[in-house]
Amino acid sequence: MVRSDARENRGRIMDAARAAFAETGDVSMNQIAQTAGVGAGTLYRHFPTREALVLAVYQEEVERIVGSVTRLLTEMAPVDALRFWTLDLVEAMRKKHGLGDAISASALHKLNEETYDPVITAITQLLDAAKADGSIRPDADPGDFLQFTGALWRAQADGENRAPRMLDLVIDGLETH
Repeated sequence: MVRSDARENRGRIMDAARAAFAETGDVSMNQIAQTAGVGAGTLYRHFPTREALVLAVYQEEVERIVGSVTRLLTEMAPVDALRFWTLDLVEAMRKKHGLGDAISASALHKLNEETYDPVITAITQLLDAAKADGSIRPDADPGDFLQFTGALWRAQADGENRAPRMLDLVIDGLETH
């Protein structure tokens, strides 16, 4: 069993890392430890490498996004839940790619493999709800939809985030009219 102080330290480290990585991928482990209010030894006990910390932050983000599906489907219409959830996923994808310099290609590949099935399951749940209420075409495929989202994280032009507008086009193509 993990001691409560160790759990709290890990939580503070994760909070500090999440905030730091949201600003820049170029933050040092010492800066994260200092922000978290822990010593370097404590940080490295929890996360032996910078890559391990980056991966933990991203994995936690994916778990949060995947875990939000049920709540979103109780709060809004399925097609609106799909839109909201997808924009959240796209933002996480954008952050992950922004951290590309902080992790190796093999670690990034492993992370993609580990998160693929949970993300496809979440998309399937959203699409199935939208199919059930008749708002989305019955042939909408979760794998195809995920591929479209891959283009959305790059949808920035002249400082404008074009992802919402592009997502509307994708969803319009899926909707039953």
